[in-house]
Amino acid sequence: MTMLLSGCFLFAPSAEKTNRKYLPKAPYDAIIVPGVPYDGKHWSEAMRNRVQWSIYLYKKGVAKNVIYSGSAVYSEYEEAKVMALYAEALGIPKEHIFLDPRAEHSTENIYYSYRVAKKQGFQKIALATDPFQLNGMRQFIKKFELPVDLLPIVKDTLLKQDLTEPVIDPSAAKRDGFVSIVSRQSKWQRLRGTFGQHIRWKEEDLKTKHLRKKYGNRIEP
Repeated sequence: MTMLLSGCFLFAPSAEKTNRKYLPKAPYDAIIVPGVPYDGKHWSEAMRNRVQWSIYLYKKGVAKNVIYSGSAVYSEYEEAKVMALYAEALGIPKEHIFLDPRAEHSTENIYYSYRVAKKQGFQKIALATDPFQLNGMRQFIKKFELPVDLLPIVKDTLLKQDLTEPVIDPSAAKRDGFVSIVSRQSKWQRLRGTFGQHIRWKEEDLKTKHLRKKYGNRIEP
């Protein structure tokens, strides 16, 4: 599996090329930003990059709204809420920030955020994250024919921004009764989650009879 994924990344378009393809379609109604675990003190480099990229896209007018996605997975802090606190501190108005606090895996970040976007009536949606994660999700988006475009982080552009960490109070992002995913799921279960095997689908999003039959036991009313 590792060799297969490595091969996919090897032949994946560069971040610059992918952006050249999708940026002309801007503005997007919303971008999806997947979460990263938070230690309660400082954002990690990965969280910083994803939040700052969303700030850049919002301020450039590429995105009208931002959906931050992520449950409390490896720490007691809901990733979506932490990123939203940083985004608001960096200048995105609260009314343009939306949350998906349900996702525990990258595939779930995409799907559950897509459902948030759909509920809000957003039509044009894009995934905005680091190239490695984004390239890993290309096949998932294609398989399920999700109307989600791709806006990977361009490192040279990101490094020109002010990457200073703002001060936030993360207490509002704490999950009561938190239990780590490591205690709730085995390694095999977590791997299955990575490939979307825990997603609770809406039937309308399973486009073919084959998919509806395959995932019929995980369709929500």
